[in-house]
Amino acid sequence: MPTERCASPVRAFGDFAGVLAAAPHRLMFFAGASAVLVSMTWWSLVLAGWRWGWDMPQPAAPVPAGWAHAAMLGFGMLPMFFFGFLLTVFPRWLERPALMRQAYVPVFAGSFGGYLLAHAGLLGVHALFVAGLLLMLAGHAVAGGVLLRVRLASGRRDPHAESILLALTIGLVGETLFLAFTLGAPATLGPAAIELGVIGLLLPVYFSVSHRMIPFFSANVVAGYRVVRPAWSLPLMWLLLALHIACTLAGAPRWRWLADVPLCGFFIWHALAWQPWKARRPGLLAVLHIALLWLPIAFALYAWQSFALFAGLASVPARVPVHALTIGYFGSMLVAMVTRVTQGHSGRPLRMGAAAWIGFIAMQGVALLRIGAEYSRDPGAWLAIAAAAWIVAFVPWVLRSATIWLTPRVDGKPG
Repeated sequence: MPTERCASPVRAFGDFAGVLAAAPHRLMFFAGASAVLVSMTWWSLVLAGWRWGWDMPQPAAPVPAGWAHAAMLGFGMLPMFFFGFLLTVFPRWLERPALMRQAYVPVFAGSFGGYLLAHAGLLGVHALFVAGLLLMLAGHAVAGGVLLRVRLASGRRDPHAESILLALTIGLVGETLFLAFTLGAPATLGPAAIELGVIGLLLPVYFSVSHRMIPFFSANVVAGYRVVRPAWSLPLMWLLLALHIACTLAGAPRWRWLADVPLCGFFIWHALAWQPWKARRPGLLAVLHIALLWLPIAFALYAWQSFALFAGLASVPARVPVHALTIGYFGSMLVAMVTRVTQGHSGRPLRMGAAAWIGFIAMQGVALLRIGAEYSRDPGAWLAIAAAAWIVAFVPWVLRSATIWLTPRVDGKPG
């Protein structure tokens, strides 16, 4: 009898782990959703500590808390979500078999394990923070290697896959630079790494996926929809992003408008070319188009910020454009795309539920709150409130999504 009582919890855990590891999106979405709550809890407490004088543990020198926050979101939290998507769809895009567990479980172990270890290090233990960064870097390198092998095995050219692989390579360079900074390399590597993470990794991955999937999803449900997916889009995006990054890294933000003005126009053109007025229903399609609107808004802010520096005018506060991009576009598109994949890959109807709507609408409010905080009379207080609002916005959606990731498909199919 004692043996049976001991075996039952072990067997239950095995069943639970088996369901979670049944597909890459389950593991990585679960990790990413958990990371949102961990990251924003830590960051909201740090901001509240600064504003109200609480004694919060800070990252050990030489890592400023703000840089650690940016690195953990750019290299830790958000990549978990897009790796869950990419490890699922890359084989489909390239007509290869679905990945086996041994290909994607190490990505989960490195990315999520390293992320948690690094966050433990943020409480003042530098060695743990460095160890976490190393483990995250290893997990991301494994993910990039898996996706590259899928691309090479297919023998097919795929511009979206190749754009994403380029972004992942730049992301690995950025992570390596940030790790070097934490180990004592010049402090200039810290912001350079963050710039590569946001503009060289996250943005091209997100837009490459948007470029492929938004017209595809729209054509699937909208009668008479015209698919617009120009071959010149991704090369032009990369050219302009390279100019944006070059101006930033060269210490010449006053010239960055030369890239940001055309980038703003580029994103406006795509938002209109994808005919959002035809995609008002179903809600799961509409939110993809709504999330995309944050891209031209973000680059209009980037462009004005840069041009104001050039012309000696009153400038947009430094962190406004990047938060329009990260919270507005990345955060909104995250809820929209992850909900779509979660519903479709669990055998459920492709529709937004109440929790997803709450999360998506709240994310719009969080973005506006974070931007508005820069103009308030008490920015410290409103920054802390905006960070805490991330948690409030995400909790219902995370709980609802987790019940799907942690249970078998309702149609009985594998995955």
